[in-house]
Amino acid sequence: MSLAVAVVGGLHAAARAAAVDRLLADVPGSVVLHHDLSTAPAGRVARTVRNRDGIVSSGETPLVNDCACCALREDLVPELRRLADATATRLAVVELWDSVEPKAMAEVIASGGLTVTSVITAVDPALVLPYLGNGDDLAEAGLAAAATDRRTVADTFARQLEYAPVLAVADSPEADDEDMELLAQLHPTALRVPIGADGGHGEPPAGTRPTARPGLGGADGEVPGPLARAALAGFDVEAAAAAQHPACALLPQEADDHGVSTLVWRRRRPFHPERLYAALEDLTCAAARSRGRFWLADKPDTLLHWDAAGGALCVESAGPWLAALPDAAWDLAPPVRRAAAALDWHPEHGDRCNHLVFTSPGLDREGLTRLLESCLLTDAEYAAGRDSWRRLPPAFDTLLEV
Repeated sequence: MSLAVAVVGGLHAAARAAAVDRLLADVPGSVVLHHDLSTAPAGRVARTVRNRDGIVSSGETPLVNDCACCALREDLVPELRRLADATATRLAVVELWDSVEPKAMAEVIASGGLTVTSVITAVDPALVLPYLGNGDDLAEAGLAAAATDRRTVADTFARQLEYAPVLAVADSPEADDEDMELLAQLHPTALRVPIGADGGHGEPPAGTRPTARPGLGGADGEVPGPLARAALAGFDVEAAAAAQHPACALLPQEADDHGVSTLVWRRRRPFHPERLYAALEDLTCAAARSRGRFWLADKPDTLLHWDAAGGALCVESAGPWLAALPDAAWDLAPPVRRAAAALDWHPEHGDRCNHLVFTSPGLDREGLTRLLESCLLTDAEYAAGRDSWRRLPPAFDTLLEV
């Protein structure tokens, strides 16, 4: 039987440990593979493999180019292949170190010819808002994966949360309705599985029970517990990557409950570069999390990605809008990208649009909307046409390193 590989990650270490222990208890023949990047200052990454009874094997691998995460990538697939050759191993749970992001590791595993059956991020709902608001560099928190790692706690946590189709939610006495609502609005399509006092055996929401892989459960093939079933349900690495691309990302919808709001702001008219640039700080701090795609009047062919958390904003080019490409290039675009463009299509602007989503407790929806609207081209500026737009001051060139 082929080895099933479930990736479990997240900055919330206690929740991650609880999720991993639940899987070990529920899936016969399962092991946990973990690379400890905290040993990187000594020039190595420590590796352990354990089952429900304790450590099965341990070892270490040297850093690659002074990068602990690179060493992890080099060692991960060979170690998983060794486990695949061990006939007693049915499920390998790859427990990621704190700041390692699941997308890269899932893609490494799949490219190595192994089967990723799930990606799970473990979360403590009481810590979601504090982590989203933490703009500290990972290095300051002792969580950097390499000397050149410039990520922050907030943006790392956001990507861990939003990539995984399954969230293992710890039972947290400190969590309230607002915390749970924030988690639900940040990732509304995720299967949220409790790993609390009931040991993770509570029933999942109707219609979300995955099917176990044959032979991985008990006598009837059924795997006990919703987290175990989710870990074996199957995972499409390519589809997951497409869902994160700013051109076709599945962004949250409008919501307002338990003091938490999600504002979805969509407009066809481009932003005035100077006015938007002047408003960046206020827009970035307006919500715990914001993301999406937008266009600037002076760069009408460039799809720009908006990604903000922890009071910090990342703006980067995500390539051209499909409308800016020759027809022949459309055949080279992934189907999901073409479908997303078709849904957004405008007779004049094609797929160019502003689609930004802001999620936060206490969101000032009206004030935020007014600020965004004030950054668009005025009627007169819009009527002047694209030749005039291109001559507007290139306020974002420094930010985009043009």
